[in-house]
Amino acid sequence: MSKPSFINFWQENGIGYIELNRPKVLNALNRQMVSEIVSALAEFDHNHDIRVILIKGSGRAFAAGADIDEMAHDTPVQLELLNQFAEWDRISLIKKPVIAAVHGFALGGGFELALSCDFIFAAENARFGFPEVNLGVMPGAGGTVRLTKAMGRTKALEWLCTGEQMEASAANHYGLITRLVPEELLFEEAERFAKKLAEKPPLSLRLIKDTVNKAVDANVYEAMQYERKNFYLLFASSDQKEGMEAFVEKRPAAFRGQ
Repeated sequence: MSKPSFINFWQENGIGYIELNRPKVLNALNRQMVSEIVSALAEFDHNHDIRVILIKGSGRAFAAGADIDEMAHDTPVQLELLNQFAEWDRISLIKKPVIAAVHGFALGGGFELALSCDFIFAAENARFGFPEVNLGVMPGAGGTVRLTKAMGRTKALEWLCTGEQMEASAANHYGLITRLVPEELLFEEAERFAKKLAEKPPLSLRLIKDTVNKAVDANVYEAMQYERKNFYLLFASSDQKEGMEAFVEKRPAAFRGQ
C-alpha cells in the first residue's frame, strides 16, 4: 500500500494500528479515506505477524460522519456507477478481530465504521448517532441494518428517525459497546485488550469470529452445525496441539497461528 493521505497505519507487537487522520474536519470520511482504511485492514488481515487490528481517531473525534461536500451534488446514476459501498462491504471480509477506540463523535459513517468493528471501546465523552435523516437521506453503509441487529427494531427506529445523538452511557446500556472507559484511559484500555487477544491462538480467534457472525443470521440448528464444523477444523492446527500439550505440561503455550 502506498503512503496514504488521510490515515496513519503501523504495526507493533502483533497489533495493526489504523489512525484516522483528518483532525481539522473531525476525521470526516471521504471516499479516498474509506479506501485507505479498507486497504490497510486488508493488508493487516494478510500479514501473518498481525493478530489484532485497532482503529482510532486523531484529534477531537473518532469520525464525525461522511464528507457531505463530496456527495452533495451526486446523482443516483453517479452513485450507482461509483458503487462506493463496495469498499465498505470489504470490511465484513476481515477475518481478524478489529477493535474501535471511540472518543468524541462517531456519527453517520463514523458510527457505521465503529459498528463494522468487532469490539467498540468508548470514552465516556463519546457520542454516537445517525444524523442522515436531517439531511434528507439515510445511512447507506450498513447503519440501519447493524444498529437494528445490535439493539432491536424499536429503539433502532427511534434513533434513526430522530437523528438524535446517543451518549456513550446509552450506547453501553443498549449493548452497542464492549467497554465504557474514562477518556484519558481509552487508548490504554483498548490497547491492553488488543494485546490480550494477540496472545491467543489466531486460528481460534478467526473461527470464533466466523462462527459468531454466522450465528447472527442463521437459525439455531444451522449455527450449531457451523460451530461444530469450525470446532473440528481447529483440530487440524498446530496451535490446538500446542495448546493442549502446554495445558497438560503446565506451561505457557506458544501459539503460531498454524
